[in-house]
Amino acid sequence: MKRSWAALGSSVFFVGAPGTAAGLIPWLLTRWTFRPLPPDLEPLRVVGAVLIAAGLIPLVESFARFAWSGLGTPAPIAPTTRLVVTGFYRYVRNPMYVGVLSIILGQALLFAHAGLLWLSAIMLIAFHVFVIGYEEPTLSRTFGDDYARFRANVPRWLPRLRPWRP
Repeated sequence: MKRSWAALGSSVFFVGAPGTAAGLIPWLLTRWTFRPLPPDLEPLRVVGAVLIAAGLIPLVESFARFAWSGLGTPAPIAPTTRLVVTGFYRYVRNPMYVGVLSIILGQALLFAHAGLLWLSAIMLIAFHVFVIGYEEPTLSRTFGDDYARFRANVPRWLPRLRPWRP
């Protein structure tokens, strides 16, 4: 796949998948309305804003990396032709999912909305089931020993402190 098509496909998928999970659904639940918090819990809003920014960075970077380095998209219908093990993938195998969860949790704190905590729990379960049931077996079949080495050195959900160097 050409990089231009991969970039276009990744952009469309970005709007459709994380845009819905971390954008549209939280907006439908909160309408971006700040609910009151006790004064001593107001600093949680800052933590929420930091979590949102911390989630956006690897999410956007990983989508771009899929198009640029992997010559594909995160969408199962147009996967990468190369295994992506650079960028945030040196720290965690699923930086896009971790990024989406960080954004949703950040919004839960920022808007003081418990419904977003439930959404993040549901998304974590859905991501985990998808990763275990589809993604990891597919990557193992597609990339064989390269993926096995990556999988053995980079954790699925909790990032490493030091980057893995293949």
